[in-house]
Amino acid sequence: MTTMTETSARFREFKMPDVGEGLTEAEILKWFVQPGDTVTDGQVVCEVETAKAAVELPIPFDGVVHELRFPEGTTVDVGEVIIAVDVAPGSGDAPAAAEPVREPVAPAAVPEAEPEAPKGRQPVLVGYGVAETSTRRRARKGAEIPGPAAAAIQAEINGHGAKAPESRPLAKPPVRKLAKDLGIDLAAVVPTGEGGVITREDVHAAAAPAPAEAPVRAEEAPAVPGPAAAVPAAGRETRIPVKGVRKAIAQAMVGSAFTAPHVTEFVTVDVTRTMKLVAELKEDKDMAGVRVNPLLIIAKALLVAIRRNPGINAAWDEANQEIVQKHYVNLGIAAATPRGLIVPNIKDAHDKALPQLAEALGELVSTAREGRTSPAAMAGGTVTITNVGVFGVDTGTPILNPGESAILAVGAIKLQPWVHKGKVKPRQVTTLALSFDHRLVDGELGSKVLADVAAVLEQPKRLITWG
Repeated sequence: MTTMTETSARFREFKMPDVGEGLTEAEILKWFVQPGDTVTDGQVVCEVETAKAAVELPIPFDGVVHELRFPEGTTVDVGEVIIAVDVAPGSGDAPAAAEPVREPVAPAAVPEAEPEAPKGRQPVLVGYGVAETSTRRRARKGAEIPGPAAAAIQAEINGHGAKAPESRPLAKPPVRKLAKDLGIDLAAVVPTGEGGVITREDVHAAAAPAPAEAPVRAEEAPAVPGPAAAVPAAGRETRIPVKGVRKAIAQAMVGSAFTAPHVTEFVTVDVTRTMKLVAELKEDKDMAGVRVNPLLIIAKALLVAIRRNPGINAAWDEANQEIVQKHYVNLGIAAATPRGLIVPNIKDAHDKALPQLAEALGELVSTAREGRTSPAAMAGGTVTITNVGVFGVDTGTPILNPGESAILAVGAIKLQPWVHKGKVKPRQVTTLALSFDHRLVDGELGSKVLADVAAVLEQPKRLITWG
């Protein structure tokens, strides 16, 4: 979706589009252009993260960048202007440029309510100050800044971080609350933030008991992997903001776990013949150019089981109190990414032959690893596979992807002693776990699906006889 407005014949504004399905906001992760840069129609100007994925935004016209309305790390509502472009440079005097993009600065004596956003581009004066990880812009209507407070703010900005004339310590409202909860006098806290602003870490440091040896500086604390920059707290803990994809996942999983009554069943199966088939397919010329692995055969086995037991491929419609039977399979594959677990799906997987299914799986995985999965690729899933075996885990009790009725967990494939043809022999063995929504899938149906998947993996020739 392209969103833009025309401020004049010369200047055009590009608004934050709805890059998903009814999403209301997105965070600007990175700008690829700066004021003065020339852009062309279709050129990617920034990357944003929604509750579903990271998406690159192309500009829909040619010109020269006049203004970036928000800095990186800002969460912007859909429909707000994010960039202005001069589409006819050199044709006349340009209007006065708005203040350059900068990180908001915490004021010296400002009421905790945020002011209404002024017309035109103005520096953000009231809010949550300098952000180590991200900032959020949310104007509150009806709030006004008293004259003395406004003067103090202007003095702060004009001085580029110089200490405000008032003696009240500079701190964001949440930091003031934290200090109050911990019984810390902000006047006694040494600020480390830009412009003399007291941060959460400063408050935690003031509250921590004096260590026996020199404390570890916050910037020397070990980094913790996560989807966003970590915020160290006195060297003893790390706080990672929960937002974007990870926040959406957390909310969805909680909703799923406490809405759908989960049942999980397990089966351990000898997959030696499946592993032999994988080895043979890797040498097959018809499979040249595609990745062949056990997950491919497991996916095909699940599709066969769904065809034999179509009731598993359904969803519960709470609003209408109906079971919605799906006559297609959009097969979800859980993928771990730096931004969290996502579940893109292969559209109409039931119609794909093995080579096409292998190609689709390979593209899905590579796209997810590169962080290029689109919101559309994660919408409309019907049944999901999660491969916990890649981490050496034997099995698990997976939580249903919201809106789906079943999810299959695949454990690690290991060489184990197994009774085969009356003798104990080393065989390739794995454990499968199927979680399903007991509102629409009873124990018989769930058991049949799991048993069919296991039967195909034990005797992969059933892909032909049952297919």
